[in-house]
Formats: sequence, structure tokens, C-alpha cells
Amino acid sequence: MVRRQHAQRRVFEMILPDGDQLWDPELRRIDEVLEDEGLIDTIQEALSRRWPKSRLRGRPGTPAAVVLRLLVLKHLYDWSFAECVREVRGSLIYRTFCCIDCEPVPDDKTLVRLAQALGPKVWKQILGRLVEVAQQRHVVRGRKLRVDTTVVETNIHHPTDSSLLGDGVRVITRTLYKIRRLVGPLRFRDRTRSVGRRLLEIAQQSRQPGEDAQAKVKKLYRQLMGTTRAVVREAQKAVAQAKRRAKKLAPRARQRVQGLGQQVKHMRELTQRVLEQTKARVLKGNTHHPHKVLSVFETHTEAIRKGKKVKPTEFGKLVKVQEAENQMVTDYEVCAEQVADGQLWDSSLERHQQIFGGPPHLATADAAFSSAANEQTATARGVRRVALPRRGRLSAARRAHQTQRWFRRAMRWRTGCEGHQCPQTTPRTLPLSLSRPARNGTLGRVGSDRQQPAGAGPSRGPESSHAPEEIRGRIRIMKMMKWKGEVVRNHRGSK
Repeated sequence: MVRRQHAQRRVFEMILPDGDQLWDPELRRIDEVLEDEGLIDTIQEALSRRWPKSRLRGRPGTPAAVVLRLLVLKHLYDWSFAECVREVRGSLIYRTFCCIDCEPVPDDKTLVRLAQALGPKVWKQILGRLVEVAQQRHVVRGRKLRVDTTVVETNIHHPTDSSLLGDGVRVITRTLYKIRRLVGPLRFRDRTRSVGRRLLEIAQQSRQPGEDAQAKVKKLYRQLMGTTRAVVREAQKAVAQAKRRAKKLAPRARQRVQGLGQQVKHMRELTQRVLEQTKARVLKGNTHHPHKVLSVFETHTEAIRKGKKVKPTEFGKLVKVQEAENQMVTDYEVCAEQVADGQLWDSSLERHQQIFGGPPHLATADAAFSSAANEQTATARGVRRVALPRRGRLSAARRAHQTQRWFRRAMRWRTGCEGHQCPQTTPRTLPLSLSRPARNGTLGRVGSDRQQPAGAGPSRGPESSHAPEEIRGRIRIMKMMKWKGEVVRNHRGSK
């Protein structure tokens, strides 16, 4: 049964009369925002869709308010699900923040299932509600807009043709063993050891220079592809044999066999695609084979090149993030296919108008969005100042335009979105990248600022939110360089 929240029993009132003074100011501001009834209604509605009549029947489940606060706390401190449950279970402050108090803390596996039940559409609704609350509290007014794209890497190993073939053989063989435990002996041969040896030999030979080594690599690839084809053929026959035997099983076991058979079929199709691209890439030398498979588990993964020297190619999905003033993320979009950044400019302006009811006074992005057409589009939509820096050699008029004071200030403000994209775009924390509050208000902070210790007061000095953003960034860089210098000096002294 889906519940809204626990019947509160204030543990601080029983154990620590002055326990409210132990709260972190950051947690207290987040607590004020999460008390919004619209957020809890969204979570409760999503959880009630898991099973029919779950609002009225069944044993009591984890309340919607507890689910929301646990997931926010997990993202805030970048914990895993197990770490989050362990920390909340042993802390009176976190118990009170999550509205659990003396009630039992849900298991980490339960929390995983609840997070999966929400899904991306629910987080979009939560983001929309947070933006509405921010507008009501005058944290954001929609006067500024900055847009940027980043890559969220999927949790996969570095893709190579040989490793993808090995993954396909391993998963197919593992699934056939599961089917055999249900229906009895099947006619298939376990070739995982043979494939593992070919993978090791390919890895060793690919490091050797010269044409002879490359010829040996192609020979090993032919052997690996032949073994993989044999596994795919035997898997198809074994699944057909299992379906015939499953007719005599109980309905539940028969359904299990059918599900495993679908898994084998899906993996066979992926392995066939990997075989085709391996033949084209390795044997024929066509490295531009269309629709490459980069992972047999995360099939939506794309190879994206953003021009980074440290990591030229990233494997994941392209995500567009747009923000308003006070670093408030107002919208994000996971691109179904890789597109040029400039094609996302018009949709970003349109989305901003839908959220705030009008165009921004200032709109800015990096040079990848810059074009005369995009500037004209923004001006036609009513944007007063458009700050899109041009690439390459600039004319005298363009150089004078980009050296104006408002343009340079807009560029400094735009650069502020670069520093806090790293903690947002890890696969574990992206869906909840909106839970960190502003230091100078109740909403809007999504940056990578360091956590204040429990009981610490608000930050003061140049690093506070009242100082310009570029000054705070320079001070952090100076402190980091000073810390690195001390580490080097200590290391040399120890020698």
C-alpha cells in the first residue's frame, strides 16, 4: 500500500531536546523545499502506478516523502544505495531529515527498485515543480539563459570488436545454462574458454608493431568470428529444443523459459551485428561502418567527440542542460541521436519561453552554438542581448562587438556552467542533479561546491555567494595550486 508519509514520532524531542541545532544549514534549506506538497504528490502518483489498487490494499510500503528525501540525500553526498541506507540508519540527523525517525529504514535493494519505478518522466515533473517553487520564491525570474551540452558516459568497458564478441558469447552461454536448469540437458557446447584464449592472444598481438603482427591479428579474428558463429547457431537450436520441452512444465516455469529464450534471441541479434561490423572494420578496413554496436548491454551508447585533449572520444549520450540565474537548472534533454550543438539553440529558447512565459533578456552559449542564423533566431524571439562567440578569425566589427562590457560579462557568466557539470553528469547522479540548494537562497545551487561540515555557519568572505562568480573561481584555483605546491614540497623533503 502506498503511503504519503509516516505518522511522525520526533526522535529528537525524546533523546536530544536541542537536536535541531545540529542540523547542517544546507540540509535545513533543502528540507524547507522538500516540504512542498506538489513534490510529494508527484512521487506518490508514480509509486501508485506500479500495481493496481495499491493505494488501498497491500502491506504498508515506503512513504513517498521518505523515498524523495532518501534519493535527494543520496545524490547530495554522492553515495551509493548501500552507503545511503547505512548512513541514514546510523544518524539521528539523517533520520529526521528523511522523515523516518523511529521507523525502520528501507533496504538498499528496496530503494533501488523505488528509484527505478520513478523513471525519467517523473524526474522531469519534479524539475518542473522545483522551477515553479523557485519562481514563487523569486529565486529565478527567467531573465538569463545559458545553454551547454555535455556527455554522460555509460557504464561500459572500452569497446573493441574482440571484447564485444566475447561479451556476446559469454552472455548467450550463461543464459543457455539457466534454461538447461529448467528443461534438462540441451545440445550446445561451452566455448567460453576458447573465446577467452583468442581474446588474450588478440590483445597480445595487437601491441606488437609490424605487418606480420597485423596479419596474425586478422587470423586470430577469423578464428574468433568462426567460434562466435558456431555459438550463435547452436544457441538458436538449443532455444527451439527448450521451447518444445517447456510444454510439459508448469505455467510459471514455462513463462520463465520463454523469457530466457527472448534474452538469447536479443543477444544473438546483437552478436550478429557485432560480427558484421568486425568483418567490415578488421578484415575489410572500413572503420566508418554505420550503426556501430559499442556495448551489448547499453545498446544506446554512442561515440561522441567533443574535442577534449585528455579524452578525445567519449562513449555515452549527449545531454543538453539549460540554466537561468542563480545556477538554477530549468531543463535538460537527453538527445536520442548525436546532433550538432547549434541545432539545439532554437528549441532551448522555445523551452525557456514555455517555462517563464517570455524570452530572456540575455541568452548565451559557447562557440559551438554560434552562427548568424542562431543570433537572428534569438533576436526574432525577443532576446535583447545574444552572446554567442564566433570561432576563427574575427572582423573588426565583430571584434568590437565581442569586446563590449556586457558581452564579456555574459561570457564570464556562461563559463560558470562548466565547473559544475562534472558532478551532475556521472551516470549515478544525473537524474537528481537538481537537489543542491543555493547558498544565498533556498533553491538553485547545482554546483560542485564543497560540503560544509555539520553545524558550520554560512560561508563568508570572497568565496560567499555575494562575491562575483569569476572571483570565487579564481580563488578556488589559487587554493588548489597552493595545496599542490605544498604536496610537492613535502614529497621532496621526505626524500
